[in-house]
Amino acid sequence: MSDERNDLQKRTKRFALRVIKLDETLPRSGFVRVLGHQLLRSGTSVGANFREAHRSRSNAEFVSKVGDSSKELEETAYWLELLIESGAFAEQKLAALCDETSQLTTILTAIAKKVRSRL
Repeated sequence: MSDERNDLQKRTKRFALRVIKLDETLPRSGFVRVLGHQLLRSGTSVGANFREAHRSRSNAEFVSKVGDSSKELEETAYWLELLIESGAFAEQKLAALCDETSQLTTILTAIAKKVRSRL
């Protein structure tokens, strides 16, 4: 396995673990419970889809799975924004996770574009 792929698999797993830890701190009532559940689902799907991409049978399938990871990151960003803008969490408490979401989105988008250009 290439170092880059291995590093990104580890990074997306760490991302999922950060989302899980955040979910554990959320209140279990009201709208925050719903937002937390959605965040947990999308944030933990990123790494799973990225791993699945590396089991693809073709470049097109790879690009599709990396695209799924990117979509889950966009959704994760949305739930994080709602947690902040609803007042459930202070922006500075989620800033690092929001930044990691943005960085991973940029990386996965670049990977998909590079492979797509070879199709």
